[in-house]
Amino acid sequence: MKEYYTILNTSESEFIINRSRFITTACHTESMDEAREFIQKIKKQYSDATHNCYGFISDKLGLEMRFSDDGEPQGTAGQPILEVIKKKDLKEVTVVVTRYFGGIKLGAGGLVSAYTEGAVTCLDNAKIARMVLSSVYEVTLDYTTYSVAEKMLREQAIVKDIRYDTDVTIIFAVDLEDTKVLENLQNITAGKANPIKVGEEYIDANN
Repeated sequence: MKEYYTILNTSESEFIINRSRFITTACHTESMDEAREFIQKIKKQYSDATHNCYGFISDKLGLEMRFSDDGEPQGTAGQPILEVIKKKDLKEVTVVVTRYFGGIKLGAGGLVSAYTEGAVTCLDNAKIARMVLSSVYEVTLDYTTYSVAEKMLREQAIVKDIRYDTDVTIIFAVDLEDTKVLENLQNITAGKANPIKVGEEYIDANN
């Protein structure tokens, strides 16, 4: 898989329907353990709430997913939340919708609508990231050369880190299929650059 979409920040939204208060919190979670830790955090934060319903997809491929109605009628809360995550084609995302019951029953259809709205609004407020599988390189240059290389790499790649020592080491990432950046690096440094591939990882393409 070359790319997937996720959220980078924790997002919140809130609204009231028939005196019931709905608070939605969404977070980037990279494993089932992280998803469950986040859910427990929200449950602790809103320990006096009537329900803390959730849905999550915790892996990059979209295979690890769970949901819970947390006491609401079956199929009216957790599954609608999960369906919103699926429809938005997001991965590594956990959404918890907290409800404080206001005394007026919403009915099954009303509950599905409310939990769906909570998830949609919260994720619409989140920062969506396109994560692209990239090659990570290290290149070591002398101080007279690195500044032009750094400028070019910041424009054409993603600079992850710079280490200053006797020479300067720049760690940068480029799309797996992008060979032009390496060619440009060679040209701009008059052949002094000798980048070494040190791994692959998913990088925010909008960074």
